Amino acid sequence: MIRAGDKRLVLLRAERRADRLCSEVMRVIAIVDYRAGNLTSVLRAVRHLGHEAEITDDPQKIRAAERVIFPGVGAAGETMSNLRKLALDGVLRDDVFRAGKPMLGICIGVQVIFERSEENDAQCLGLLPGEVRRFPARSGLKVPQIGWNSVRQARPHPIMQGVPDRAEFYFVNSYYPAPARPEMVFGVTEYGREFASVVASENLVATQFHLEKSGRVGLRMLDNFCRWNGKPC
Repeated sequence: MIRAGDKRLVLLRAERRADRLCSEVMRVIAIVDYRAGNLTSVLRAVRHLGHEAEITDDPQKIRAAERVIFPGVGAAGETMSNLRKLALDGVLRDDVFRAGKPMLGICIGVQVIFERSEENDAQCLGLLPGEVRRFPARSGLKVPQIGWNSVRQARPHPIMQGVPDRAEFYFVNSYYPAPARPEMVFGVTEYGREFASVVASENLVATQFHLEKSGRVGLRMLDNFCRWNGKPC
């Protein structure tokens, strides 16, 4: 027979084990799996920098993660469709962004954070006011933009600490973000027109370029995010 005191001791030990496991989960960076490409290269980059991360579509793991990265390539309409099917749109909106958890969007991840995209006329997450537009058809302008381009830092942000102004990053995009408020623009790039290539608001920061493919400066920004406390500038 188990005495009452023994039962309490067993329960206390179980609670401590659960708390320890929870704290371990909290230190993991969740890379959102919404059936897109390029997730593994982001995972390798984060682990190369010495941070623990995992690719997951589990809402509970995303909620428990210390911070969240939303990377990938793809079309806005398909991305939003997959997020809804996986019940991750509400998780990203309510349990990550509105909860104040540090959140990083990369490539398509900077586009679906706005209200709408011209690509597929998609209704997006609406985390930030604004829309996503296609580069204009213009003689001599190849769309999509593929290759290296410079980023002018419009204002300082912790994610860009130690990164030279006008450093070059790797882009692959036919569409670009157009934030509704200028104070959300932290980096600017020229490609047929000037557009926002780094946007941020409170605990959210996002880049149109691929950090994981941009050499040392990209890794520096990725590492900065992994250490950022998510506080506004």
